[in-house]
Amino acid sequence: MRFFICALVFFGCLLRAENLESQQEYLSEEMFELINLYQNEGVLRLEERLQDYLLTPAYWLRVVSKKDIRYGYYQHTKYLFVSDKALPDLRLLKITQEGFEMLGSSSALVAKGKGHKKLEGDLTTPIGVYDLNARLTRLPAYYGPLAFATNYPNTYDRSLKKTGSGIWIHGLPLDGNREEINTRGCIAIDNTILNEYDKIIHFKDTVVIISEGGFQEMTHTQAADLLSGLFSWKEAWRKGDLQTYLSFYDENDFIRENGMRYKAFAEYKKRIFAKNESKQIKLSAIDVFPFPNEQNKTMFRLSFHQEYKASLDGVQSFASSHRKDLYVWLDGGKMKILSEK
Repeated sequence: MRFFICALVFFGCLLRAENLESQQEYLSEEMFELINLYQNEGVLRLEERLQDYLLTPAYWLRVVSKKDIRYGYYQHTKYLFVSDKALPDLRLLKITQEGFEMLGSSSALVAKGKGHKKLEGDLTTPIGVYDLNARLTRLPAYYGPLAFATNYPNTYDRSLKKTGSGIWIHGLPLDGNREEINTRGCIAIDNTILNEYDKIIHFKDTVVIISEGGFQEMTHTQAADLLSGLFSWKEAWRKGDLQTYLSFYDENDFIRENGMRYKAFAEYKKRIFAKNESKQIKLSAIDVFPFPNEQNKTMFRLSFHQEYKASLDGVQSFASSHRKDLYVWLDGGKMKILSEK
């Protein structure tokens, strides 16, 4: 991996030049310093310097500047359902290198309740970002040919003590007999359209974003602040910098799904950091979702694969590899974590 990083540094600069003279013209001062760092201090120091670029909004702004990111920034998710329950509608978007491709749009049925779902049986469709976690068939005819189940209540919902279950995207009654114009909390669409969508997506690669009365699009500056904030949070954690690490958590509103609030969380992390373990943390397959919310914050869900290894005195003490979610908002460009999984 380190050899590969070095190769990127050298060949990304030099392969564009056809002769020595053009190579010398192309070699920027910054690139010269990187090569000199490698020459004098080796690949480890070079890798550290390259990692530092990930902490800067300027780097990420260049990454996203030519992309359509109004519905988010994605390295992992392949398809998005987007619904405005005030209309109501349901759109299917394919995520591409440049942004998004609209694959379908239709009217939908949702529950009659307005605003955010809070309790089981309140006949309200939730607002937020939800993974699809199952494809369901052989259902009662009322639900049409199939359904995609969501993970409502998600981690953030549970931290707010919201309850409920069985929030699906499903079809219309197979016998055509539907007297109600509202669902019990689900999103229902025409069976023909649902069957077409089923041929395109896989539920494990698809997420649904549900808003009400307008969708708050993500900007390039917000994406750059979030991605640089994510890697800065990771680096503070890796280096054992407790004060900087905790500065990424919202002192007033942070709460875990188990009810742990900021003060208790900070004390818990203080004990963990005091072990002075050596840590290796790698983040990949990063997704940034705009997150409609009842607090009217500029809120997002950051999802990523996290590989974590901790060791003490050269002996590995803990290791994990899983997807992680951070529910965050931007406070003057600073990422603040409200909840996490």
